[in-house]
Amino acid sequence: MSMKLTDKLMIVENDMTSRQGLADYFEDNGFDVVQAENGKVALDLFKEQKPDVVLTALDLPEISGVEVLETLSKTSPNTPVVVASEPSSMNDVIEALRHGAWDYVARPYTSFQVVEHVVCKALERARLVEENKRYRQQLEETNQALKKNLNILQEDQEAGRSVQMRMLPEQDIKFGPYTFSHHVTPSLYLSGDFVDYFKINDNTMGFYIADISGHGAASAFVTVLLKSLIALCLTKYQLHDNQLILEPEKLLAYLAGEIHAAQLGKYLTIVYGTLNYETHQLSYSVGGHFPNPIWVENGKAHYIEGKGFPIGIMKQTNYQRVTIDFPKNVYLVLFSDGILEIIREPDLPSKEKTMLEWVAKGDGTINYLRERFKLKEQPYFPDDVTMMIVKRES
Repeated sequence: MSMKLTDKLMIVENDMTSRQGLADYFEDNGFDVVQAENGKVALDLFKEQKPDVVLTALDLPEISGVEVLETLSKTSPNTPVVVASEPSSMNDVIEALRHGAWDYVARPYTSFQVVEHVVCKALERARLVEENKRYRQQLEETNQALKKNLNILQEDQEAGRSVQMRMLPEQDIKFGPYTFSHHVTPSLYLSGDFVDYFKINDNTMGFYIADISGHGAASAFVTVLLKSLIALCLTKYQLHDNQLILEPEKLLAYLAGEIHAAQLGKYLTIVYGTLNYETHQLSYSVGGHFPNPIWVENGKAHYIEGKGFPIGIMKQTNYQRVTIDFPKNVYLVLFSDGILEIIREPDLPSKEKTMLEWVAKGDGTINYLRERFKLKEQPYFPDDVTMMIVKRES
């Protein structure tokens, strides 16, 4: 086994002939050799020469090989020490191994090749130990950096969650005879779902539920963009009488172009509607959203019509407006598709049927839906779960 020229071997041997023979052999095989005739010289030379490996006889004058071993094990525990002893002194060898010897060879040295093999094995083991030490150190440094980055990320997520929660509307807002309420449960720390309802003018409210593709921070960012775009349309109406906010199909077409132009790699589904509490007419448009809104009247529930392409996939898309009357004692329920993930039915038609049955048996409140769908009991959701209720009182 060949070694690097930088490998330095210290031979500690009181028999000069054996010592010189070993030195010549190892030098011929590429080692840098340091010789010591006794233990005292060995310890002094070790401090000065700092060899990579030590081969020492055990029966040395002045300071024994075991004492040399004990000292090196304390001062330089990563330096491999190979001991040499006569077969009749196996107790000394066992003692040496207990005190930290890496290996041993028989003395007298009948085969220098065998000695070289043992020395090279000890060097290889020392290198592995050193590599493992460096690896553990690097791993620890990486873990520390990861913890630091995770703490930063967590702080960022907490800040993002705080912002996102503040963007949500107040609970149980009343507008004339209508009550608006909502619930949002993120599957991760931040939600890719969003709901909002707001006053447009003295007799009209606007509202929407949106589901951004994906989860986490990137999807949450799109919810901020969406709210900003709709808020901009509302401002244009209030300041310049721009009617876009009152026209659901045109608003969705506008959003489709803006989200597409942003090139965020995200798209969203949405139901946007306006509700006039004087005429009691509901106008809405659907942009790829599923499931469709649920209409509940006289204890019966059904999905109302509406279809359209998701927002942001194509630059130009046309949408349809649906206008219906909103009678007394009726309520509208809107869900994100995450609700389907928590209904334990074998297929989609069964899930949709179960959802209609559960909603129909309710009282038109968010609390009922939370309990019916067991949102408080589940620690983890595979997708964001969001719902909104628009209810007209008698």
